[in-house]
Amino acid sequence: MLVINILYVASCVLLAIYGFHSLLLTVLHWWQARHVSASLPGEGDEWPSVTIQLPIYNEQYVVERLLAACARLDYPLDRLQIQVLDDSTDGTKELTRRIVDGWRAEGVDMEHVTRPTREGYKAGALHYGLAMARGEFLAVFDADFLPQPDFLKRALPAFADPLVGCVQARWGHVNPNYSWLTRAQAAAIDMHFGVEQAARSRNGLLMNFNGSAGLWRRECVIEAGGWQAETLTEDLDLSYRAQLAGWKFRFLDDVRVPAEIPVQLNAYKRQQFRWAKGSIQTARKLLGVLWWSPLPVHKKVFGTLHLTGYAVHPLMLIVLLTAVPSASLPSAFHVPPWIILAAFGPWLLYWASRANIAESWPYKFSLLLMLILLGTGMAINNTKAILEALIGKKSGFERTPKFNIRTAGEVWSQNQYALPRDPVVWLEVAAALYAGGMAVIAVRHELLGLAPWLVLYMCGFGYMAWLSFHQAWEQSRSHSPQQAHRPVL
Repeated sequence: MLVINILYVASCVLLAIYGFHSLLLTVLHWWQARHVSASLPGEGDEWPSVTIQLPIYNEQYVVERLLAACARLDYPLDRLQIQVLDDSTDGTKELTRRIVDGWRAEGVDMEHVTRPTREGYKAGALHYGLAMARGEFLAVFDADFLPQPDFLKRALPAFADPLVGCVQARWGHVNPNYSWLTRAQAAAIDMHFGVEQAARSRNGLLMNFNGSAGLWRRECVIEAGGWQAETLTEDLDLSYRAQLAGWKFRFLDDVRVPAEIPVQLNAYKRQQFRWAKGSIQTARKLLGVLWWSPLPVHKKVFGTLHLTGYAVHPLMLIVLLTAVPSASLPSAFHVPPWIILAAFGPWLLYWASRANIAESWPYKFSLLLMLILLGTGMAINNTKAILEALIGKKSGFERTPKFNIRTAGEVWSQNQYALPRDPVVWLEVAAALYAGGMAVIAVRHELLGLAPWLVLYMCGFGYMAWLSFHQAWEQSRSHSPQQAHRPVL
């Protein structure tokens, strides 16, 4: 039984380290509250050549708006090349071909690039396109992004320093108010970009290109070893290899690119699974290189916590499983009381990210509660991803389906890309019941300090299970004969 006690205490301590990491990033964000800016080229200067790379796979609902946004960028046409890297296996390929032909007829240098196979998935497509890219700089956008016309002219000046290899813009949102699920996701994205990425960039810490809405110096990509498909997060992998090779990264908080937020829970879970597994794969690949590098120790520590951030999810599960059994033992080890301070790290990070947003306090508290439920409820999904990464299990790159959903009331359940119910939901049901039972036991044994946390676990997993079943019911209902005549937006 001593093993249970050790597991519980060790997991609490490790979770506290990640909590203090969030707290320190928030402090650094406040300490260095300034924006990265640069002047535009003068009248007599020329803009550099840019290749926009658009890796797509079965995106017939959003590809037209993506290509239109890129074709309408305010940039000299003779300095702009657009590559549509199309690995699609459905009607997207023919649709994209027609759209590309239309823009080419209007004088836009847009190419429809296809490959014999989908080898390497997104990384393979970007690597394939790199050989044909003519630009000095490479911009990458996923299919659900909508770059604003002035994106290039606002982002390129950040490359004035010749050692800057990558510039990441902030992600905006196309549909943040579709549901509470999208509101919580939007808030989490705002926390990452508005606080974490900003703090890392301003303080010279290792940061990452987020896979979309960013620009690369072509020389940097090549020198760092190019796009590699060994992990599911090719963006994180290349980012760390580039910075370990001596290149600098910049984050532009005031340059935003709106993107569609997943409206289906299982689409969000698929996205998180890929990110969690890919980040641990990248950690396995590069942590040794990081610690053998000449970087200062504090950068190595921050980099390690960044790469392994998804480890909080298995740690949360261990705490859930061992909290009450450990507390009921005459334990030899106790959780230090100061650890509770770490819980304020993510909460302060949240408040910092909402500081300049005009919202009522009840709404901010409601949104924080949704974030807590969502973060807790994802623990099983992401733990499964991490275990697969640790044992070296390979899996394909499963993209996050996009439905072209913008406003509340639009229907996605009849969309052909909608995912079936995730079998993991049954584990989430079991976890909710277990957490509820442990909460009752904690109250009966007067372990009142544990009861609120166990209730949070119960609500988090319960919310995930309820939403999963509810959306599965909506899908089945939308495909019933009685609903077949309803319009799909």
